[in-house]
Parts: sequence; structure tokens; C-alpha cells
Amino acid sequence: MPLRFTKMHGLGNDYVLVGLFEQSVAEPTRLSKAISDRHRGVGADGLILVGPPPDADTHVRMEMYNADGSRAQMCGNGIRCAAKLAHERGWARANPLRVATDAGVKSLDLTFDDDGHVSAVRVDMGEPILDPKRIPVALGGEQIVAMPIPLREKILSVTCVSMGNPHAVFFTELLARVPLREWGPQLERHPLFPERINVHFVQVVDAQRVKMATWERGSGLTQACGTGACAVCVAGVLNRKTERAITAQLPGGELEVAWDEQSNHVFLTGPAVEVFTGEWPS
Repeated sequence: MPLRFTKMHGLGNDYVLVGLFEQSVAEPTRLSKAISDRHRGVGADGLILVGPPPDADTHVRMEMYNADGSRAQMCGNGIRCAAKLAHERGWARANPLRVATDAGVKSLDLTFDDDGHVSAVRVDMGEPILDPKRIPVALGGEQIVAMPIPLREKILSVTCVSMGNPHAVFFTELLARVPLREWGPQLERHPLFPERINVHFVQVVDAQRVKMATWERGSGLTQACGTGACAVCVAGVLNRKTERAITAQLPGGELEVAWDEQSNHVFLTGPAVEVFTGEWPS
């Protein structure tokens, strides 16, 4: 039987989503590599499986695989797409919607357009992880904030945050001068990051707005990164460069991010768009 899928994106960060309510995927790693291929497959930054909840406390389960087949703990853009798909296919109509992920349970508030379709999603991403051992980063100390690391002949200043998946944030005066295609893969696999890392270069426009570019672990250059925008928000506060609520401008569009001081949770708001549906030969 062919596998039914839906192509979706959040600000151009695109995924192939497969529902597991009436079908199954035997080898998700292999499928992600094949279906994500932009020349021989559907083309995507990865594969997301949306299935029945593991317990009564959640409404759906999300599993994410990068384009190289590696499994990722979380995806801020992908989870918004999963929520939209689950609601509009009738798999789960709760609002807020509770989604089980490899990074824990996330609560999502859905916003609807005049036709009743999900137009935007606000995700409670939980508390940022700053302990180097839990990110993980092979450096000591309580936090990694503006710490120098070597990159061949250069020394870069890095701030590290985990939002369920690991992020390295580098602030720069001019984003256009960063050779991300060259530095991205080198930093992703830098020996300081034992599980590899998502790489973000950030130009601060003002205290409430930043521009950022991302090299995503396992996928390469991407149009947007939701968990990355959250990490950038936290890093901006830790480096005293931004306020706790910012607009992150990415190649694919804008995300609203806020690090709530009272709860210590980070909240991410952005769109989710369905592109097309199809069938993949099994």
C-alpha cells in the first residue's frame, strides 16, 4: 500500500508529515533520507510522524527525523505543522493541544482563520536548558555564555542553549559577511559538541528584533528554525543584547519569541502551512 503523506512548512522550514493513525512506517530513518531528497524524493528538511498519544495526558505523538535520517528531539516549526495536521484531519481537536515529543510534552494554542483552518500556533517550549552537560557541550562551568571556541584559524564567541535539542548561538555585527555554508558543517561537528549541534548566527537590529541564519543539525541550511529562534531569544538575554520578547527575522519570515521571566518558559508563535498531499510508494 502506498504511504499517504502531507508536505507542510513553517516559514519555509519544510517537512513531510505522515499520520500513523491508519498506516505505519517500518523504517523511519530510511524513509526520511529517501523522501527528503530534493532531487529524487519529495524534498524536505526532514520527516515528521504524527501518531496516537502514548497516554491519557496527551492528544498526539510526534517523532521527527532530519533529512540525513538522524532523529531529532524537537522542532519548533515542525510541531506547529503537526498540530495543524492533527486538528484538520480530525485526529485531535483539543485546544490547547498537548503533543508528546522526545523533548517532553508541549502545549500548543491554535489560532484559526475565518474558514476554521489553523493559521498560527503558539507553542509552550518549556524551560531552556543551560547546563553544559545536559545540552551537551564539552566545556565546564554553569553556563556557556560568550565563551571563545576555536574554528580553524579563527576564535568565535559562542552561547549554548538546549530547547530539547542543542543550539550554538554566535552574535555578529553583519550577518551577510558570515560564510555559513563553510562554517556551518564545521561547527555542527565541532569536537566540543558530542551530539552535533544546530548553528545560528545572529545580527541584533535592536533590543526587540534580530536577524538570524541557521545551519541545522542533520539538514544543513534551512529557511527557519523554531527551536533555534527560542535559543537566540535566551542567548540575547544572557548576553544583555535583547529584551525577553523579540521578533526573529529568518530567511523564511518572522517568528515571535518570548522568554517569560515568571515561569522561565519560552513561548514561540508562528504560522503553519499545508502545501500538498501525495502518496509515496512502499
